[in-house]
Amino acid sequence: MEVLRGSKHLVKAWLEGVDFADNTKEQLLNLADMPFIHKWVASMPDAHLGKGCAIGTVLATKKAIIPAAVGVDLGCGMSAVKTSLNASDLPDNLRALRLDIESVIPVGFGKHNKQQLPKDVISKWKGLDVKFKSISEYCPVENTNSIAHLGTLGGGNHFIEVCIERLDDSVWVMLHSGSRGVGNAIGRYFIEKAKEEMQKYFISLPDDDLAYLPEGSDYFDQYIEAIDWAQEFAKMNRELMMQKTLDILEKHTKTFSVDKLTVDCHHNYVQKENHYGANVWVTRKGAVSAREGQYGIIPSSMGQRSFIVKGLGNKESFNSCSHGAGRVMSRNQAKKLVTLQQHEEAVRGVECRVDKDVIDETPSAYKPIEDVMNAQKDLVEVVHEIKQVLCIKG
Repeated sequence: MEVLRGSKHLVKAWLEGVDFADNTKEQLLNLADMPFIHKWVASMPDAHLGKGCAIGTVLATKKAIIPAAVGVDLGCGMSAVKTSLNASDLPDNLRALRLDIESVIPVGFGKHNKQQLPKDVISKWKGLDVKFKSISEYCPVENTNSIAHLGTLGGGNHFIEVCIERLDDSVWVMLHSGSRGVGNAIGRYFIEKAKEEMQKYFISLPDDDLAYLPEGSDYFDQYIEAIDWAQEFAKMNRELMMQKTLDILEKHTKTFSVDKLTVDCHHNYVQKENHYGANVWVTRKGAVSAREGQYGIIPSSMGQRSFIVKGLGNKESFNSCSHGAGRVMSRNQAKKLVTLQQHEEAVRGVECRVDKDVIDETPSAYKPIEDVMNAQKDLVEVVHEIKQVLCIKG
């Protein structure tokens, strides 16, 4: 762990042996200078440049939250399920399986047809609808296609994967998604409201995106209600996609059971926790809760290994770990620097789309996962190592 010294607080960074850009350090130090930081800012080994706040940051705050530090993909996270299937149970050619999953789960900008919504989507939405109507009274979410986005993947680095465990060849299903358009609308709305609050009280900041909402301010309670709802939406979204994926997998293999260990974890969220004797708001922006014995998921990029981990409860990290490998290239850089041939070679052996529209997710755009895992040996222990054989990207 390396310690960076800001003018008001420290940054404790788990970065040994990993790439750590100067602009990322600058964002972390800006954050550490905010007056309501509790103890220090923690930086995970996958940290890289974000909007206002570096992705891979954990911060505990007293009586205030920075909406841009939470982000706009509220409740984004991972889900993983181990099945009783073995690698030998999978079809030799996985293309039909991938196409079947893509035919049932909308990806990218896709959404369900509102006039023909699946019954399971309608059922899940009933548990979300009342609070959604309450939120819509103060936040512009009515036209976000929320119900039509429930059970859909989205784009960017969101994915669905079928994986094989290294030790016993067992089959896993893993996916990554969040709160889709409605979470984005909520996040953007309150980021702007926080900026308006700063202007109202003539508060100067090192970065406009560090605008914050103090407890007791006009929008704070609304924000908490809205992000709690978005985090619930995101979890339900993953549950729906996981069940659909398992159902389709069974059609292409045989009847199987699912291990009682199902891991689901947010990595873009905020919640109240107690650290060093104080009740504080903990924001994990691209980071996973890793309390002692708590299971989490650290995925890598397309074609690389991923890890199911168990937290070690490291107090200095606010009981956290990385949420992935972390980018070393922006999406635009990856598209300019990586050829289609290089990408094809990097994902050889994985059933996936191989075209120019997914080059921004190519493995070389990310930090080596081995280095990232080595840098956080005091945060988590690895309990399962898995490698994808099928990958669906938005």
